[in-house]
Amino acid sequence: MKKTGKIIAKILLFLIGIVLLAVIGIYVSGNSYVLKAFQKTILKGYSTAHIDDYTDFDNHVIEAGTPEYWEFHPNYNRISLTDTLRKELDSFGTIGFVLIQDGKLLHEEYWENYSDSSLTNSFSMAKSVTTMLLGKALKQGYIRSLDQPITEFIPEFADDSLARLCTVGDLSAMTSGFNWTEEYYSPFSPTTEAYFGNNIEKQLLKRNFDHRPGGHFKYCSADTELLAIVLRRATQKSLAQYLSEEFWQPMGMEHNALWSVSGDLEKSFCCIHSNVRDFARLGQLLLQKGNWNGRQLLDTAFVDLMITPNYKAFNAGEPKTYGYSIWIDDEHTPAFYGMMGHLGQRIIVVPSENLVIVRLGRSKDTEHDRKGPLDTDVYYLVDEAVKMVKEL
Repeated sequence: MKKTGKIIAKILLFLIGIVLLAVIGIYVSGNSYVLKAFQKTILKGYSTAHIDDYTDFDNHVIEAGTPEYWEFHPNYNRISLTDTLRKELDSFGTIGFVLIQDGKLLHEEYWENYSDSSLTNSFSMAKSVTTMLLGKALKQGYIRSLDQPITEFIPEFADDSLARLCTVGDLSAMTSGFNWTEEYYSPFSPTTEAYFGNNIEKQLLKRNFDHRPGGHFKYCSADTELLAIVLRRATQKSLAQYLSEEFWQPMGMEHNALWSVSGDLEKSFCCIHSNVRDFARLGQLLLQKGNWNGRQLLDTAFVDLMITPNYKAFNAGEPKTYGYSIWIDDEHTPAFYGMMGHLGQRIIVVPSENLVIVRLGRSKDTEHDRKGPLDTDVYYLVDEAVKMVKEL
């Protein structure tokens, strides 16, 4: 028995030694973010980032001003979710769902004790918000045009011949040619480092461009983060402050929001933490072509640019599903566009029905087998929500 105990002890010591060597190796290689990723996901029972992780990071506050509250639709919560939509929402861990029609709150529902004030992660919906800030910066003259070279704001890339060809617009349209691997589940991907690392600006400025800018669309979180660097340097404001001043307060958002930071820079490719009702206002702003209560917060022409496919970035016969930081399907009936996040975060606009759909939750359906990169749940949300409103 004593011999068995000694063998077990030696095995445990050996395993501990292996773990210690691995930890030392991770630190020496400059990949200490892997340990943070492991701590914040696997040890908490998640396989990737999760919707409530704002407590794991430093955050800038997006301050609300005087709140405006949604007007209730005459048929507020009088129509039921279709059986198909109910099944879809239940199957993928939905925590909040809202329909806005004609600018009024038509239907809202929450799961798991979440509410209309619960903060959860936007994930990549933040990319669309960052491009809204770009539109504002263009209007206010901080940035001359979409064709302005990024090296005028990020001179660290001046010696990169491809970078010198990259424009501000390329960052929003994701045609930059930046050297990046978009991978959310590999612990050693640059995307994982961007999410869990301590200095995202330093990380990006060490990389380079490997394709000629202005070419084919390639989804790239780094493009939006580079745009964050451009915006901060152009405006001399944090993105959270700029968003608060130009959108959050003028639109009467009901609650403060948070924007997670790496170093002192907002993670613009993800990580605005807000609630269902306030997220819905962002979709309503696009539906209203940038106008809010008579005030033009975004130029109509810029909104049209965002929500129109960037045709030149796609091959013939290929689904043209992306504009300037907005996903689009204008061949579907009904046509729609929207902001999409990693775990099924959705702000979807259906112009023909004057409808905004917001869904927040823990996971999403698989990619649609005939619709390009958009996921199956997106089409359930659109089609079933339209069935609901047509019952009115």
